[in-house]
Order: sequence, then C-alpha cells, then structure tokens
Amino acid sequence: MSDAAINLSEKLSKFSEYWSPKIVGQYNGNDLLLAKLKGEFVWHSHPDTDDFFHVLKGTLVIKLRDRDVKLGPGEVFVVPKGVEHCPVAEEEVHVLVIEPQGTPNTGDEKTAAKKVAI
Repeated sequence: MSDAAINLSEKLSKFSEYWSPKIVGQYNGNDLLLAKLKGEFVWHSHPDTDDFFHVLKGTLVIKLRDRDVKLGPGEVFVVPKGVEHCPVAEEEVHVLVIEPQGTPNTGDEKTAAKKVAI
C-alpha cells in the first residue's frame, strides 16, 4: 500500500457494485475497506473479531437479534465478535469498515465476497 494520503471520495468513485468491499489501506494487520451498500445483507457473525462500521454517506441499519442500530453519516458502531447481525441500506450507503486481514464479510470464507485493493 502507498504511503500517500487516501482520498475516500476518489476511491469510492472507482466502483459501483454493492456489498463488495475494496481494500484502500492496511495497518497493524487490519484492512481499511470501503463498500457501497444497498438492500439487505445476510445474517452473519464473525467468531474471532469485532465488526467496525463507519458510515460516510446515507443511513445504515444494523439489525441485531434484540434491537436495530441506526447509523447516519459520521457515526460508528462496533458489532462485538460472535454477535449475529444483518446490515440493511434502503438507499445507497457508503461505509468504511476496519477488520483483520482475511476476514470474510459474511463470516464464512465459502460465501464471502473476494476483496481486492483499489
């Protein structure tokens, strides 16, 4: 990865597909991922890591089994490891996600989107 500043808007302009995280940087064994979301994702959990969401644009609802968490631009939420969740975006949402390198976005390597660097 480059040692230059990362322009998130410029990186977001390079792709249009939903639920397909793009690696834009790395630090301490973690990937910095940008994703565009729309619709409802699958219920899933990550047994070994928390799931960090930072909403850059739009409104994201993270469904948990006992409640819903609604996030707007500039808001952050961390889903604790092992907790089932289902992100939902009625309109297009842009998010920054931070997770350990190699973490499958569905919690299962067989069904996860392939992550590529942009």
